[in-house]
Amino acid sequence: MPEGDTVWQTARRLHSALAGKVLTRSDFRVPRYATVDLTGRTVLDVTPRGKHLLTRVEGGLTLHSHLKMDGSWKVYAAGQRWSGGPAHQIRVILGTADATAVGYRLPVVELLRTSEEPRAVGHLGPDLLGPDWDPEQALANLREDPTRPLGEALLDQRNLAGIGNVYKCELCFLLGVTPWLPVGELPAERAAKLPELAQKLLETNRDQAIRRTTGRRGQDLFVYGRAPRPCLRCHTSIRVADQGDGSRDRPTYWCPTCQTGPAPAPRRRAGAAG
Repeated sequence: MPEGDTVWQTARRLHSALAGKVLTRSDFRVPRYATVDLTGRTVLDVTPRGKHLLTRVEGGLTLHSHLKMDGSWKVYAAGQRWSGGPAHQIRVILGTADATAVGYRLPVVELLRTSEEPRAVGHLGPDLLGPDWDPEQALANLREDPTRPLGEALLDQRNLAGIGNVYKCELCFLLGVTPWLPVGELPAERAAKLPELAQKLLETNRDQAIRRTTGRRGQDLFVYGRAPRPCLRCHTSIRVADQGDGSRDRPTYWCPTCQTGPAPAPRRRAGAAG
């Protein structure tokens, strides 16, 4: 799933291509908005809010979209061949005289009055890359349920907006605790560092093509996606197990030596002896 830094980059590309320009093409390929036509209207701005995108259009309208797991927005110059996927996966097309933005596989497409944006994003906690970022409020939100596993709390966008599974794993590694540690058991000094560290990770990567948390080229991430390779710090094999609510299990990576706290049995590799 795209995380806050990826959504921020997408918003920047869309804003650069569309903002201040008149739409010459408008095509909504979702049944609810099949008759909507925004041609002739000027795009005012494209703003990220956590993992959500708000494209504001002249006349008090906002196109709210969310990428979820597989969605993407691609921007093409006039005459450029589209390459984001087959035509049947296109959900929205917004074009100007010199650029076209194409939304592929968008699971959330909603046109609403700009004044009603809080209905779509008002539930979100402080945005790690937004003007409303408030580290104290973010930490207070996380602490509201002290028994909740830290990894699950970090993914809850109502606590703080922008963290996905990659940053969840990397942040827990940098804090030295497992994602299954209850929030209330996170040592006070580490809890105090959490909001600043999370914000630093996303802010550092929002301008980079390759997400990196280690500062090392060629070794971009500490734990995510690295099982069963050795930990970059202690050389213990990185482990992976699922963490989620049962319906949305997420592969969660951790180092059993560098990170303290509870953890489930790691996934068994295919073909392992029973």
